[in-house]
Amino acid sequence: MEMRLGAMVCALVGLAALDPLLGAAGMAPGIVRPAAAEFKLKALLDRWRGEKLPDTIASSNGRIEGQEIEVSAKYTGRLAEMMVEEGDMVEAGEVIARLDDRESRAQLLGAQADELRAESALAEAEALIAQRDSELEVAEASYNRIVELFHSGHVSAQTRDERRGALRTAEAARRAADAQKAQAVSSIEAAKAEVSRLQAILDDMVITAPRRGRVQYKLARAGEVVAAGARIVTLLDLTDVSMSLYLPADQAGKVAIGDEARIILDPVPQYVVPARVTFVSADAQFTPKAVETKDEREKLVFRVKIQIPRALLQRFERQVKVGVRGIGYVRTDPSAPWPPALTVNLPQ
Repeated sequence: MEMRLGAMVCALVGLAALDPLLGAAGMAPGIVRPAAAEFKLKALLDRWRGEKLPDTIASSNGRIEGQEIEVSAKYTGRLAEMMVEEGDMVEAGEVIARLDDRESRAQLLGAQADELRAESALAEAEALIAQRDSELEVAEASYNRIVELFHSGHVSAQTRDERRGALRTAEAARRAADAQKAQAVSSIEAAKAEVSRLQAILDDMVITAPRRGRVQYKLARAGEVVAAGARIVTLLDLTDVSMSLYLPADQAGKVAIGDEARIILDPVPQYVVPARVTFVSADAQFTPKAVETKDEREKLVFRVKIQIPRALLQRFERQVKVGVRGIGYVRTDPSAPWPPALTVNLPQ
C-alpha cells in the first residue's frame, strides 16, 4: 500500500515539475499544470488516507440521477420530420417531431363535408316544418268549418270524417318533420365530434416536449415508421437532479426529509454542492451492485434521496450531467455544524 502510494506521489510530482518544459516544447495538451497537479495530488492523498468524518456525518457513494422523460408517439405513422438532435435544449411545448398526417387530413376533410351535409339537412328540415305548419293550419281551419256545417245540417258525416282524417294526416306530417329536424341536429353533433376527434389526432401527430429539458437520446430518425407508443426521444429534466445514498438503519433512522445534505463529485472534488433530503425509504434493501460501501454488501440499507436545489441547477444548467459519480453526505444530528471540508463551495 505504502509503495503504491509513494509511486503515485512521485509520478504526480514529476509531472508537475516537467510541465513547464513540456509546455514550452509544444506538448501542453494532456499535461497537468503544477497547480492542478498539486490539487489532484492532495485529493488523491486525502482519499487514500481515508480521513475520518465526524460521527454526526453519514456518507455513501452514489451517482447523479436525473428525471428522464420518455416522449413517445401516440399513433402509428411515418416520421416526416425530426426537429431536434441529442444535446439540444427544448422548451415546454416545442415541436420535437412530426408524423406524416396526410391520411388523417383527408379523413378530416371528409368529416367536415359530413358536417356541412348535416347542416344542409337541418335547413331542409326546418323548411319542411314551416310547410307542415302551414298545411296543419289549413287542415285545422277546414275541419272546424266542416264541423260547424255538420252541426247545422249542411254537410254529411262522411265529409266531416274526411276533414278529420286530413287534419290527422297534417298533424302526423308535422311530427315527422320534427323528427327529421332532430335527426339532422344529431347528425351535425356526430359530424362535429368526428371533426374534433380527427383534429385531436392531427394535433397528437405533432410531437411536442412536455416540459423544458435536454435531449438525452434520439431514438428515431425521419423516414422511419414508428408504432403507437414507440419512444421518439428521451428528455432529461434538469430541474429534478438528485443522488441516492444507501445508509444503514442506525444512520438512516436519524435523517429526516428536508435535512441539509452535501455532494462532492469525483470529476470536481474541489467543489461542495448543497442538497436537501427529499426521500427516506421505509423499506430496507440490499445494497445495489452499482454502489460500493464500506460495510459488507449483505447488510441491509435504506435508500435516502438528496436533491440539488432547482435554482442552483438552473444556474449551472449547461454543466449538469447524469451518471457522474461522487459521495453524498447527510447529518445524523441536524444541530451539529458541517465540518470545514463540507462547507458549500461552488464555482464563481
